[in-house]
Amino acid sequence: MKQITIDRSKRLYEEPHTGHNRWHPDIEPVLEVAPGEEVLLETRDAADGQIKPGTSVADLAGMDTKVAHPLTGPVYISGAKPGDLLEIEYLDIVPESYGWTRVRPGAGFLRDLFPDPYLAHWHMAGGYATSPQLSGVRIPESSFMGTAGLAPSHEELAKWTAREADLVRRSGMALMPDAEDAVPRSEPIASSALRTMPPRENCGNLDAKQLTRGSLLYIPVSVAGALYSVGDAHYAQGDSECCVTAIEMGATVTVRFKLHAGLAAQRNIRFPRFAHPGYFTRPEWAAPRNFIATTGMPIRDDGTQEGEQHLSLAARNALVHMIQLLQERGWSMEQAYVICSVAVDLRVSNLVDLPNVTVAALLPEDIFVD
Repeated sequence: MKQITIDRSKRLYEEPHTGHNRWHPDIEPVLEVAPGEEVLLETRDAADGQIKPGTSVADLAGMDTKVAHPLTGPVYISGAKPGDLLEIEYLDIVPESYGWTRVRPGAGFLRDLFPDPYLAHWHMAGGYATSPQLSGVRIPESSFMGTAGLAPSHEELAKWTAREADLVRRSGMALMPDAEDAVPRSEPIASSALRTMPPRENCGNLDAKQLTRGSLLYIPVSVAGALYSVGDAHYAQGDSECCVTAIEMGATVTVRFKLHAGLAAQRNIRFPRFAHPGYFTRPEWAAPRNFIATTGMPIRDDGTQEGEQHLSLAARNALVHMIQLLQERGWSMEQAYVICSVAVDLRVSNLVDLPNVTVAALLPEDIFVD
């Protein structure tokens, strides 16, 4: 089996021949494979090995901040060409035994409510993750790759950079190209490549927790060889990853590629799709079997009624109410936020009963053990 292996004691910048942490069409492939071949790829965690057992909250302040996400690749798929649709089958995802979840000031969905850093260490064994910071919580394994994608074309690079710059000018949030901590460090790639934080048409940081073993990911091809890269493995995550991290970890992933010649162009497929032929995780956790839910509607704290365009406000309220519920049970606000990020699923309950579109936050009760 062809493979890309890494030295887990080293950072990506110490092994730049194994991967990259920016998107750019001129990043050279590490490996070439044919459709149908199985490929093994070892990956680093989202913080590039900076968080380890024993890392303290105080240590977080000294970390490199622009390394996310270190990706393994690119892999050149023989015969792939622009307009094709690449199918990636996740044959296996093997987690490392250690993971972490952090609250990062200035980031996350409820960043205005959480100004201070927080860190939970996780130890994975026997199909579950446990943390000394969350005694009595046991999170079932549901490993997936948070970030995976293909290289953009030069035209897409320019277009996506321009649209994100326009958003920033309109007071929106986006991470613009930045050479600090970039791999590769060579110019002009370092200063012009796209950051990996947001997902885009090339997939990237989709953070879809259903992309577990057996899943199929479909991405439109924009450059010759497709140039597939992967990283940012998660042991488990709630739908929303609200505190900005899941149970982050390194992993070993085995994939197989299939080309659908010309299909993206023929059907005007511009964005990623994904499928799973079975349950993406054990059915009692996918459902979940035993849960309690809070709800949120687009109504502000001062009573102002908003409408359907404020679905994010409904989601915010559902999460705030879930954090309140967990605090009623004795968890600190920070612990509750982490539990929401790794285990609580946000569901759009309705979009049509105006003005109060509704989001529900579902907490699986079975994560709590004696």
